[in-house]
Amino acid sequence: MDDMRLALILNAVSPAVGGVLVRGEKGTAKSTMVRALAGLLPGVDVVDSCRFSCDPAAPDPLCPDGPHDGAAGHRRPARLVELPVGAAEDRVVGSLNLERALGEGVTDYQPGLLAAAHRGLLYVDEVNLLHDHLVDTLLDAAAMGRATVEREGVSVSHAARFVLIGTMNPEEGELRPQLLDRFGLTVEVASSRDPEQRVEVVRRRLAYEADPEAFAAQYADEDAKLAADIEAAQRLLPAVKLPDDALRQIAEVCASFEVDGMRADIVTARTAVAHAAWAGRDEVTTDDVRVAARLALPHRRRRNPFDAPGISEEQLEQALQDAQPPEPGPEDDGPGSGSTPEEAPQDVPQGSEPQPQPQPQNGGGQQKTVGAGETFKARVFRVQGMGEGERGRRSRAITDSGRTIGVQPPSVRDGRPHLVATVKAAAPHQKSRGRDGAGLKLRPEDLRYALREGREGNLVLFCVDASGSMGAKARMREVKSAVLSLLLDAYQRRDKVGLVTFRGTAAELALPPTISVDAAASRLESLPTGGRTPLAEGLLEAARVLRVEEIRDPRRRPLLVVVTDGRATSGENAVARAQAAAGLLAGVTTVVMDCESGKMRLGLAADLAAHLGAEHVPLSDVAAESLANAVRARTGKAA
Repeated sequence: MDDMRLALILNAVSPAVGGVLVRGEKGTAKSTMVRALAGLLPGVDVVDSCRFSCDPAAPDPLCPDGPHDGAAGHRRPARLVELPVGAAEDRVVGSLNLERALGEGVTDYQPGLLAAAHRGLLYVDEVNLLHDHLVDTLLDAAAMGRATVEREGVSVSHAARFVLIGTMNPEEGELRPQLLDRFGLTVEVASSRDPEQRVEVVRRRLAYEADPEAFAAQYADEDAKLAADIEAAQRLLPAVKLPDDALRQIAEVCASFEVDGMRADIVTARTAVAHAAWAGRDEVTTDDVRVAARLALPHRRRRNPFDAPGISEEQLEQALQDAQPPEPGPEDDGPGSGSTPEEAPQDVPQGSEPQPQPQPQNGGGQQKTVGAGETFKARVFRVQGMGEGERGRRSRAITDSGRTIGVQPPSVRDGRPHLVATVKAAAPHQKSRGRDGAGLKLRPEDLRYALREGREGNLVLFCVDASGSMGAKARMREVKSAVLSLLLDAYQRRDKVGLVTFRGTAAELALPPTISVDAAASRLESLPTGGRTPLAEGLLEAARVLRVEEIRDPRRRPLLVVVTDGRATSGENAVARAQAAAGLLAGVTTVVMDCESGKMRLGLAADLAAHLGAEHVPLSDVAAESLANAVRARTGKAA
């Protein structure tokens, strides 16, 4: 895990690098390494009794605890503040003591985690599972270097400059692009496959559990040396020069990978300077730029939503070479001049591209794999009614953010206080409580909380017909394109997704419900087709998956998308069994994507939709543009 170690050290040397995102499989000690970094950082000087960690040498003039002119200070260790995935917004940005505000007329602001992380590290484990409203809060603070609270007539602003460190398992879902770009560096980690290294990991873990203090003492000297090296690099950092040649290399590399915006260039430059200081050099070299690009660009290069981050080593080396100034010499030195000739393209006979090979399949027939076409902006399908699930962007729900639509029952004591309702609840009791001043005499039972309507994320379960009839006339290519477009929509709306497929004589759960939309896209892309159509088995498997998920995650409401032409050809009484299976899905919001094509249509998918109580949508109408054209045509405004 050398890359992760280096990325953390470079951020310790220069917090301006902008933090680290650590991506990797579970059980790779990501959190352990992050927490170990805090003990290596130099201490910080803070103003005595300042809750916002102001520097005595340069205090924040807008600090809520200020002014601090001439205030005494002390030195304390650097902080590592952990932001829980399920933290409430008030805990992150701070909260107002409503009882004191109404009862005593004072603004008693309680700082949150952003204030505690100022001039330190803010660590978010499983950052990809962070609620959207907290992501927005972090984006604002990271961009402005300040946290601002505007609520209940109170305005508080304080400095919040911190190194943002996040860890995540990509199998559980990806980050929003806006948050991803806020991390200065990104690294991929994986557990070692070397038996000797794995043995040593287990040996050290057992030794630590047996005697933590003795174990730590073994590495005290190494830790002290590493901390001293970091402090020395921090002192050298202001003296490191970034020459124009290095800047040209950085620009060439960033342009080569088609990164969006200029943040990549700036972060790469800061990282290269930090790496030079860490190496003990006073000037940035090509090696520093190479290391910086490997850490700063993988998550910023332009890519499709379902492509894994990463960069090509060959492309990086070529960009570094292209940025080198030309060496003096003859105008044409020929093939032996030292330049690297491009490899001649190999002769590939026309039509020799790899073709999908038919494979035997249980249940009769053959199966083949068909790729997907281009994705498009899909229609938005929503779950009916009002939910109470996790925040998202799909269906209506009662959430802790959004527009206020009422007041929670008195028994609910969560979320933001409702000022007017609280005053109304306390007003009738002021005489009996002996009120004799300007403030209200408030008791905890008087507090009322707002009822807010927002959007929730749902479980979108795809039940895809992969039988032979679906593979006819390249229909499966269109189906995969439509489903991938719906998956992209689910990714943007923070949904959980699952994939059930059926063909031959049985159905299978190709992907258990997960937040990783990438995994669903990968399984769909490689989905083979062929054989008969066990429609009943597919619906039964979908019903089973939804029952299990209702137990595991009861607040997340499901949306079932059945992708089929409606045929049922596997087993005895196939049609009757499919209709009976549809009855088990009563009450589930369902969409039947009708894949039937051709001039002669049987309308079987529409019949299935009627038995499911589902919305029937032809495959050609899944695109949002198709829906818009239909609406314009009906209103006499055809495009």
